[in-house]
Amino acid sequence: MPKLIIDGAEMDVEDGLTLLQACEQAGSEIPRFCYHERLSIAGNCRMCLVEVKGMPKLAASCALGVNDLRPGPEGQPPEILTTSPLVQKARSGTLEFLLINHPLDCPICDQGGECDLQDQAVAFGVGTSRYDENKRAIENRNISPLIKTIMTRCISCTRCVRFMTEIAGVEELGQIGRGEGAEITTYLNKGMLSELSGNVVDICPVGALTHRPFAFTARPWEMKKTESIDVMDAQGAHIRIDTRGGKVLRILPRENDAINEEWITDKTRFVCDGLKNQRLDTPYIKKNGKLRPATWAQAFEAISKRMNNIDGNRFAAIAGDLAAVEEVFALKTLSDYLGSPHIDCRTENCSLSPDGGRAGYLFNTTIVGLDKADVILMIGTDPRSEASVMNARIRRGVSTGQTRVGLVGAQVDLSYDHDYLGAGPQTLVDILEGKHEFSEVLKTAKNPMLIVGEGAIARSDGRAVLALAGRLANDFGMICEEDDWNGFNILHTAAGRVGAMDIGFLPGEGGLDTNGILAASETGNMEVVYLLGADEIDVQRLANSFVIYQGSHGDNGAAIADVILPGAAYSEKTATYVNFEGRPQMTMRAVFPPGEAREDWTIIRALSQALGKTLPYDNSMELRKQIYEVAPQLAAIGQITSEPISSLRELSHEAIRIQPTPFVLAIDDFYLTNPVTRASVIMAEMSTLKQEMNAEQAAANSKGMVQTHG
Repeated sequence: MPKLIIDGAEMDVEDGLTLLQACEQAGSEIPRFCYHERLSIAGNCRMCLVEVKGMPKLAASCALGVNDLRPGPEGQPPEILTTSPLVQKARSGTLEFLLINHPLDCPICDQGGECDLQDQAVAFGVGTSRYDENKRAIENRNISPLIKTIMTRCISCTRCVRFMTEIAGVEELGQIGRGEGAEITTYLNKGMLSELSGNVVDICPVGALTHRPFAFTARPWEMKKTESIDVMDAQGAHIRIDTRGGKVLRILPRENDAINEEWITDKTRFVCDGLKNQRLDTPYIKKNGKLRPATWAQAFEAISKRMNNIDGNRFAAIAGDLAAVEEVFALKTLSDYLGSPHIDCRTENCSLSPDGGRAGYLFNTTIVGLDKADVILMIGTDPRSEASVMNARIRRGVSTGQTRVGLVGAQVDLSYDHDYLGAGPQTLVDILEGKHEFSEVLKTAKNPMLIVGEGAIARSDGRAVLALAGRLANDFGMICEEDDWNGFNILHTAAGRVGAMDIGFLPGEGGLDTNGILAASETGNMEVVYLLGADEIDVQRLANSFVIYQGSHGDNGAAIADVILPGAAYSEKTATYVNFEGRPQMTMRAVFPPGEAREDWTIIRALSQALGKTLPYDNSMELRKQIYEVAPQLAAIGQITSEPISSLRELSHEAIRIQPTPFVLAIDDFYLTNPVTRASVIMAEMSTLKQEMNAEQAAANSKGMVQTHG
């Protein structure tokens, strides 16, 4: 470990650190603009200059490694000064140059109060300017409906360019021109359509790229900030919800290296308008074929009248993708009291079950475990759409040469190099039998793993595909108890799925699954169906049943409902969600539900009393106490409970009868996957732009093929 003297204090630092990192460990503040710890080093802003004794010039600390420093003439450790008069003069001079063309936008700038340039100009700059020439101006470009540009503010730190290229994996931004003519722009004036593009707003240090929908809405210090969890996918990214006056104004990422690092998807960040559009804010009852507003008492009376002395076998309940553990548990308890075994949370009709333990339906390797994997076999999944932030982590391993990826399923652009192996389950059989060249890749891998997507198991032979995946994991050393390595992974797309499975919201003995419930409704054998935010099903098949819909938005389920009970969105309740790793996390209420809408578990509790089947808890603490008795692992908030892998051994022994049908993708449209996104005007616009881009690309490819054959 190198020894350094930093501002008079001698210390040992780790090998491989940059001088900037070493100085920060010593407690010295080093200003920077171009440097970002998760991006490659550019060294072009010169704000991080420090003085190294014996070196003729000041050194850019972000680009100089501690191992590159030479000891003094008598062998003494290198000495670094971070606050000497020479360093201070250099920093103020750098800021003076950066501000030469920077406009005086601070009073009206969207970045005001959160601007690195503003903060550092106060801390390290001078109070006057010697520049009296005309300022340079650059035309603003419409690069995205999500990102507003004021490029005259740009200081060419290239953080945004490096993020889009290195993290997002798409070359949508670049720098053109030289000298005063240099500017950051998109290629060929195309728009930015990466799933992660909004993160450039966070890493831009000067307000050149800002949050377009949030522009001129509020100042940072005016808003209430609530730490919460994202539910737009099943990864469970840590977020911060900023609110004012009872409205959600923006959503930002929180740093968590184990889950999302410091990135979130565009769907997570820009879905705010979907939280207020098409909201259900009062109960409704269908009369003469039309939904009419009602009171809670009237809604409960209508349900009670229809369910009076109902046979439990003629009642069913389906939990949707965004349902939290609390309301799902309450609905399960009510179903048990009614004597109904017909409950299910697998709206896409996948073949997962807890029969052999949690390891059979979790992402067992964990997100952090991806950093160890050297070979990944993806089956029927597109992680770029299903878990975009996790996909960026996989890309990092591929780009460094550590990880090799093989894909079985639909051909998609994963944003990194990979081996396309085949379209359907027969390819998996060939790999298992050693008939495919990828078999040798898996055999020689030290830490191989597979990722099974819902596109592979939400089909009639899904259980056989799951067994086939289990056999692959077992035969190729993906499950290794000695090395504490479990490479068998299920990638869920619904935030509420794992939690619902943990508490057993699945068909009981003789119970019907989602498809069975819909079929029974079509034949008139299911009298009442309770939809708890279940919008991702074919609701038209429920036309012959009395449908109770509980949810936050007027989406598919509400359209078919006979009674609507308005619930709370994820930003309006404190609730438990379990991500695909099996990590329980809590959302926190940032605002109250609109109108007469209520927190979901309280609605079910009140309904149970109206039905004469009162649930045995009166507050959230009593409710969670019962949940933790059924599923103790959910009490360890933020922690992953290790699971025995014996169930995976049993899975690999099941019979395998596959169909030749190719795997399909679980998500058709990244931007429109749940009721909140479908209520968002911004998401609808992005979806349209993405479809237009795909159509243009398909037309260009088709034209190229015709010219090639010609």
